[in-house]
Amino acid sequence: MSEPILRTEGLGKRFGGLEAVKGVSLALHRGRLHAILGPNGAGKSTLINLLSGDLPATSGRILLRGKDVTRHSPDARSRCGIGRSYQKTSIFPQLTTYENARLAAQSRLPSAFKVLQNAYAMLSLRDVAERALEAAGLPPRDRRRAGTLSHGEQRQLEIAMVLATGPEVLLLDEPLAGMGSEEAARMVDLLKKLAPDHAILLVEHDMDAVFAVADEITVMVNGQVLESGEPAAIRASPAVRQAYLADEDPAHAEPAQAEAAG
Repeated sequence: MSEPILRTEGLGKRFGGLEAVKGVSLALHRGRLHAILGPNGAGKSTLINLLSGDLPATSGRILLRGKDVTRHSPDARSRCGIGRSYQKTSIFPQLTTYENARLAAQSRLPSAFKVLQNAYAMLSLRDVAERALEAAGLPPRDRRRAGTLSHGEQRQLEIAMVLATGPEVLLLDEPLAGMGSEEAARMVDLLKKLAPDHAILLVEHDMDAVFAVADEITVMVNGQVLESGEPAAIRASPAVRQAYLADEDPAHAEPAQAEAAG
C-alpha cells in the first residue's frame, strides 16, 4: 500500500479532566474509505474536529503527506488539501446551487473576495464549480436556490462545495444523517464514486451504509481505538460484537443500527 496522505500519531484531546480522545493513531490512503464507528461519547466527533482543525490537539501529531499540520488553522488545512463536511448542513440557502459551489472554489484564490477579479480567473472558477457539482451528482449549471433543494440534495451540495476546494482528503461527518432510504442509497453511491480519487474518513452511525462502502473500519470506545481492520474482520471480532453488534453468528449477521454518533 502507498504511503498515507493523512496520518495521526497518538492524537489526544483533553477537556479539563476528561480525555475525549486518547492516543489515536490511524492512516488515510488515497482510494480507500476509512470509517469510524462507536456509540455516544466514543470520541468520533472530537476526532474529526481535531483532524479538520476545529479543535486544537492536546497531544500527538497530525501529518499531511509527511508534513506536521497539528497546529495549522482550519483554513490552512483546507488550503493544504483537507476538506470536511459537518453534521448540520452548511450552505448558503438564498444563493443558487451553482453560486454556492463557485464561492467555495473562489475561497481557494489568494485574493479570494476582492471586488475586482481577473475575468479569466472567474471563468476558471466557473469550470471548477460545474465539475464539483457534477461530481456530487447535481446538474453542473444548477440555478435552483439552495434552500429549495431536498435534504439529500443539500447534503450533495455541501459535498460539492468541499470538492470545489480541491481536497485530497475528505472528512465526512454523518453525511447520511436525516436521510430516507432512497437519499441514503444515492449518498452511498456517491461515496463509492468519490473514493478512488480521495482519502476519505467517514464518521457515520448508519452501520448498513458503513459496511457497504468502507475499506477499513476503526471502532472507538471511550475515546480510544477498540479495534481497526477490514469490514469482515470487524464484523467477526468478538470485542466489537460484544460492544456494538447483535450477538449472533457472524456468518449470518447483518450490521445492527449503531447509536447516534458522539
